[in-house]
Amino acid sequence: MLRRSFLGSLTAAFAAVSSPLKITKVEAFIIRTPNTAASNEDLMQMYPLGAMTGGAGLYNRLDHASPSRSKQFAQAVLVKVTAGDLYGWGECHAPAAPRVHQTIVTDMLAPVLLGHDARDVEALWDRMYSTQRLRGYSTGFYTEAIAGVDLALWDILGKYTGQPLYRLLGGKYRDRIPTYLGIGGATPEQVGAQAKKAMDQGFAAVKMGLGKGAGTRDMNRVAAAAEAVKGKGQLLLDSLGAFKLHEAIQLGRELDRMGTIGWWEDALMPEDTISYPKLADAMDTAIVAGETLSNRFQFRDLFLNKSVDIVNPDICRAGGVTECRKIAILADAHSVLWSPHVSMGTAPYMSASIHMAVATPNCVIMEGGNKHESAMGNVLLREPLEYFPGYAKPSERPGLGVEFNDAELKRITVAA
Repeated sequence: MLRRSFLGSLTAAFAAVSSPLKITKVEAFIIRTPNTAASNEDLMQMYPLGAMTGGAGLYNRLDHASPSRSKQFAQAVLVKVTAGDLYGWGECHAPAAPRVHQTIVTDMLAPVLLGHDARDVEALWDRMYSTQRLRGYSTGFYTEAIAGVDLALWDILGKYTGQPLYRLLGGKYRDRIPTYLGIGGATPEQVGAQAKKAMDQGFAAVKMGLGKGAGTRDMNRVAAAAEAVKGKGQLLLDSLGAFKLHEAIQLGRELDRMGTIGWWEDALMPEDTISYPKLADAMDTAIVAGETLSNRFQFRDLFLNKSVDIVNPDICRAGGVTECRKIAILADAHSVLWSPHVSMGTAPYMSASIHMAVATPNCVIMEGGNKHESAMGNVLLREPLEYFPGYAKPSERPGLGVEFNDAELKRITVAA
């Protein structure tokens, strides 16, 4: 009798493990803080047509590098995938026009996912990507929408196996990942003080903007921040595509002489891929690009041309965990470091980035040293993500380790 009971329990357990975990529902929710009634005109802003960069002499030209932004709002799209008794959370990077992401998830991706086994994560990624690949869609809203579903599927797989995401990715190389803090300030004194404060708090790197043109004001601010971190850490710079190649090389020589510049990010416009190898070759300071790219094929070309020293793909923009994992592996094969770009978003975004970071050998640091403190951070969760001054740790809970506080989530969810 005992033997029959034992064999029966084994048979039942095997059946449970081998039976399909069919996807029954795919939902997408727009979230916004503050969650007030607003029209599309209220939510979007952009510089006036004909706006100039404001630099001196030839540096004063038409501004093509400033993107559209939300007016004092933070927005994202959360994706919830249900399979059997399990559900997973994912997120699309959607700071602008989030209804586009929501529609892609519900109208394009959900129909090709329903009824399929949620555990076939990579196969389902390829199925989603293939819905439009021969029509030329491989970036932007499309891969951001795919990312939301992909994170949710990995979350389900983690809950199904009882393992945290990093374990599903092969285990962790380290217990925590360093983070850097964004700083600002209108004067050299202000930005220098912020850099020093961050070092005192425990950060080993801070990042600031190096604006359009090569004006004295910006370089004085950079010099003040670089001096403040000297002997304690490094200063990272982000220019959001502000410069032409000859200008970047000229500025780059000044940055090289400072000695404490960790990297220079997006010095050139995203389309100027032909110039990046020349800039990287001309400078000692590490060149970074990648947040504007959305798939491994774009990164492949970046690596083949020796365009950058470090890449910073965005996990909720570049197709989720499945695609960013391939990008990180490609980077490693080309001796290139990587750093997760973590922009406006919530816990699935942050947690997936942390798990990916600790599970890859060539990850060096992560953006968002204080993202957990935002209105979309730990305040929305039942259990907080583990952020500390200068580093973050992956959750040991299954999957992404993210469980939302229903009342807090409802508070920022935009009514359909």
